[in-house]
Amino acid sequence: MNLPFSRPALVRVVPFVAFMVLLALRGLAPEDGSWGFDPRWVYGATVLLVSGLMAWWWREYGELARQTLPTLRETAWAVAVGALVFVLWINLDAPWMTLNVGTVRAFVPLDTQGQIDWPLVAVRWLGATLMVPVMEELFWRSFLMRWIQQPVFEGLDPRRVGLRAIALSTFVFVLAHPLWLAATVAGLAYALLYVRFGRLWVPVIAHAVTNGMLGVWVVATGNWQFW
Repeated sequence: MNLPFSRPALVRVVPFVAFMVLLALRGLAPEDGSWGFDPRWVYGATVLLVSGLMAWWWREYGELARQTLPTLRETAWAVAVGALVFVLWINLDAPWMTLNVGTVRAFVPLDTQGQIDWPLVAVRWLGATLMVPVMEELFWRSFLMRWIQQPVFEGLDPRRVGLRAIALSTFVFVLAHPLWLAATVAGLAYALLYVRFGRLWVPVIAHAVTNGMLGVWVVATGNWQFW
């Protein structure tokens, strides 16, 4: 039986689709727990499911499983770009820079007394910092950007990806994020790191730095709308 997606596409798309479906479920579930569960813990289930799928298929992610780790110079670029994207992300939040993306709801890890629920914080921060960068970079950059450039994408050197594929994949990336201008900056930054260095680990590290710093800042300042 022929699959609508190639195997390399499927193993990159399925974890992302699972993540988006569970994200929508969390957005639809009543915050009062009337469905029988605290919808915030759906994120914990999401982390387990998506991480499990990626672990199961890890050997099929050749650009992560079989490539050597980034050099010190590449890592420095990833950290610097990730930190810069974080700074821009928290400042590009004016009303006109925001999209209505439907069921997306801020993750507020507070208990009924208004105190921080640290287990919820830990799950959210670890998921955003460790799971999301790998899952999203596999989908947005490793798959979608290269697929736009060349449908049989798995053998394509990312350094050969053109501006059209970068722009179109970034445009779709933006549609999945409420802060459209911040997402444009982030999507272009991660894409250009991938194209410049040819290693998926570089944008993964940058993405992880952005999300990790964002999580620390959100908890420290109480700006839950960024979560």
